[in-house]
Amino acid sequence: MLIHKVADQALNIVKDTADYIRTARTQLLQGEITYKADMSLVTTIDVGAEQRLVSGLGKLVPGVKFLAEEQHKTNRSELMWIIDPIDGTTNFVHGFPMFCISVALYRDGKIELGIIYEITSQECFWSHSGIDVVKLNQKPVRVSQARTIAESVLATGFPSRSFDQMDHFFEVFKKMMVGTHGLRRLGSAAMDLAYVASGRCDGFFEYSLSPWDVAAGAYLVQKAGGRVTDFKGGDNFLFDGEILASNHWIHDEFLKYFE
Repeated sequence: MLIHKVADQALNIVKDTADYIRTARTQLLQGEITYKADMSLVTTIDVGAEQRLVSGLGKLVPGVKFLAEEQHKTNRSELMWIIDPIDGTTNFVHGFPMFCISVALYRDGKIELGIIYEITSQECFWSHSGIDVVKLNQKPVRVSQARTIAESVLATGFPSRSFDQMDHFFEVFKKMMVGTHGLRRLGSAAMDLAYVASGRCDGFFEYSLSPWDVAAGAYLVQKAGGRVTDFKGGDNFLFDGEILASNHWIHDEFLKYFE
């Protein structure tokens, strides 16, 4: 597998899918918006975008499987595309401009390619194992240089399905409100992670997430010089639902909030 070639073609497929989403959104009807069993939103555009991504990306890597949010929730495989066709669907439906496509290629226990494409601004954050940088469109980006939590802007997401950790979440939230430059809630975990990778935010935390929410973004943070763990400092963030990402400098201090 030639990762440079796969990446170039994957970027084109993602951009074409973003064009479809951008156009279709202007024609979205109320009847095309439904609820899943957990009451999260899904639209016909989510489904159509996923079908386009699966069709295109499936041709790039022989024998690849798919782990995707809407209709391709396969068993975990050692070679798979991990896809969220629209991360931030609630934003998308309600007219907030922050929503994106998230695509990662997972092989033999690690991510080899990550793409996050913010559809409204047409900002594409991407990298792969054949290069040493993360790029925002064609410009290299890095994590921030903040050295302490006190000088940091952090991002988070409010739990939408699992509320068993709610009390602890708000304890942490309160401490961070008074101990940082500020907290941001973008409504898309993939975009939160892309913002950490590009230095716009210094850290991000959330729980009750799925692999397609974090796979590409976590990879980009690591490639951009940051650090990603679960709340205990381990490496189970991809499949176990909780994630703590930072610019590396603040990570140990960040972890202390979750002790």
